[in-house]
Amino acid sequence: MIKELDAVTIDQIAAGEVVDKPAGAIKEMVENAIDAGATHITVEIEDGGITLMRVTDDGAGIEPDDVRRAFLRHATSKIDKISDLYDLHTLGFRGEALSSIAAVARVEMITKTKEELTGIRYCIEGGREILFEEVGAPTGTTIIAKNLFFNTPAREKFLRKPQTEGSHVADLMEHMALSHPEIAFRFVNNHVDRFHTAGTGDLKENIYRIYGRDLAASVLPIDREESGMHLSGYLGKPAVNRGSRSYELFFVNGRYIRDRVLSMALEEGYREYVMQHKFPFAVLNLTVPPDEVDVNVHPSKMEVRFRRVRDLSAFITQAVHETLAGREMLNDVLRDEAEEVREGLHFAEENEAERYGMPDRAEPFEQLRLGQIGETAGERKLVAYGIRETPVIMSDMAPELPEHQNTGNVPVSEGTTTRDSGGSKDGITCHKDPTEAGIVCESDLTDRIPAVDPRTERILSEASRREYRILGQLFDTYWLIAYRDKLLLMDQHAAHEKVNYERMMKRYHEHAIITQLVDPAVVLTLTPAEHQLFEQFRDIFLRLGLEIEDFGDRTLALRGVPTDLYGAGNAQEFFRDILDELSEEQVADRDPQAVTMRIAGMACKASVKGNTVMSVEEVNALLDELMTLDNPYHCPHGRPTIITMSKYEIDKRFKRIVD
Repeated sequence: MIKELDAVTIDQIAAGEVVDKPAGAIKEMVENAIDAGATHITVEIEDGGITLMRVTDDGAGIEPDDVRRAFLRHATSKIDKISDLYDLHTLGFRGEALSSIAAVARVEMITKTKEELTGIRYCIEGGREILFEEVGAPTGTTIIAKNLFFNTPAREKFLRKPQTEGSHVADLMEHMALSHPEIAFRFVNNHVDRFHTAGTGDLKENIYRIYGRDLAASVLPIDREESGMHLSGYLGKPAVNRGSRSYELFFVNGRYIRDRVLSMALEEGYREYVMQHKFPFAVLNLTVPPDEVDVNVHPSKMEVRFRRVRDLSAFITQAVHETLAGREMLNDVLRDEAEEVREGLHFAEENEAERYGMPDRAEPFEQLRLGQIGETAGERKLVAYGIRETPVIMSDMAPELPEHQNTGNVPVSEGTTTRDSGGSKDGITCHKDPTEAGIVCESDLTDRIPAVDPRTERILSEASRREYRILGQLFDTYWLIAYRDKLLLMDQHAAHEKVNYERMMKRYHEHAIITQLVDPAVVLTLTPAEHQLFEQFRDIFLRLGLEIEDFGDRTLALRGVPTDLYGAGNAQEFFRDILDELSEEQVADRDPQAVTMRIAGMACKASVKGNTVMSVEEVNALLDELMTLDNPYHCPHGRPTIITMSKYEIDKRFKRIVD
């Protein structure tokens, strides 16, 4: 017998599609706050959000007459008709969030609009109204959800430990803060202030706040636009790669999503820079016309569907590749603080409370509670974020040097502070006779910026090559090269492998690969889909030196394979690898990975190995050819060819300069 379910049961079933854990509930509440125009949002949880979730915002609030309707299923202010789903400019639209949360938790809402003198307090438990009354409240909305799944124990047992659920909420809040840097977010977990952002609109500042100074110092800005698609954000330098895709963060029209197409496009742009089985760090905002993307394909809105998948993939790959190719990718193993000055990562302490403190209006009736959590914004010192004070130069350790060599070949200038007597000025200790000691006092880190600005002149270039001074070979594998105030260390195998790889790829692109005949021919029978794909991309196979003859009825005969490159014995495997890649990734606009990986393997075998003695003449010739490449920084497998050490950092390690 078919029965009609009651409204409470229907709501509880529907809640499982939207709210499967605390992070899902908080996501819905925060997205509603963003859509309400909030500029400050505070999220607090206890026990991973299982016992308490509180979201406070300073948005527009809800009209008194709309409060009850907000908790009805399919009640929303975001859309009016089905066609509106394809022209969305908000984060929420289903109208199920509040009703789903209220169906499985004890919910209290306090909300007030700017026009009203008083606010409304509304309590609802398990979908049943408990209280509706007027209260004094500031403009905005606070939603408190307690005891998640209190009335659905079957679902409650599937919740993870509070620590695990709390980590999911933390990840969510990080994504929210990165997707909306114009909004000030604060996240409190078990009465501990985990992080907060300033809401200045500076995405790099939020990366710094969430991931720390080291990672924020290793990102590159990206900003490209084409055919209505706009890609912006930051790309991590190859040196900060990760072991999983967890740090590939994509935000489509302000919404965090996980998408294989976007990940593959990003990784393709990094192909020459990151080792196999390593993944880049990236925070990318993709803006596309609303009718180009369908966000209504998953209940939690974590997945989307794009209309022009191939165009989008090619656009992202090209934008990422060109951004990386436009910057020097040398890895400084002893990072120079002057580089951090150029990256804008030293923030003034006197502006800390003003820039990063949360104004009271985000949590006006929670001041006492938050005041007990910990120190105020004004009491937070930069030391807490790992920012060192201006270095102190120790004069008693410095040798006697000519004046022009006093601090890393930087002469005394107007930007340098000196004294005739000991003492301190602006927190900097100076020697009584700085000229005699061979050092000077510096009032700012920018005085120690090396003579070469990597934004205008590259260390690995034909122009800079003339100033290289080869010092010798280390461990029969690495070459030490002096250049201005840098020490370069070159891996002879990685550098030679890169040169060989570029030579072979050039022959491939120029159709200069020689073919050898196969006897007997290798016969393959394709499926209809495979045969259609082969006909579509036949030119790719011909460029590789494959001679293919049609036998009819979807059967092909491989009569020729590239000489000395892939081997006749692997002709069938090679053919199918390329075909599979074309099928899965739709990569006709780039070199198939099956091709580049085999060429990289051949280049590796043909290159000089480690533990091999090379002459200076051979190294000079290798350097000359390496400098002509567009990407001399990494071998085809992603390993660095050259790393650097700055004189300033080496001096610090020997305690000539002490922070």
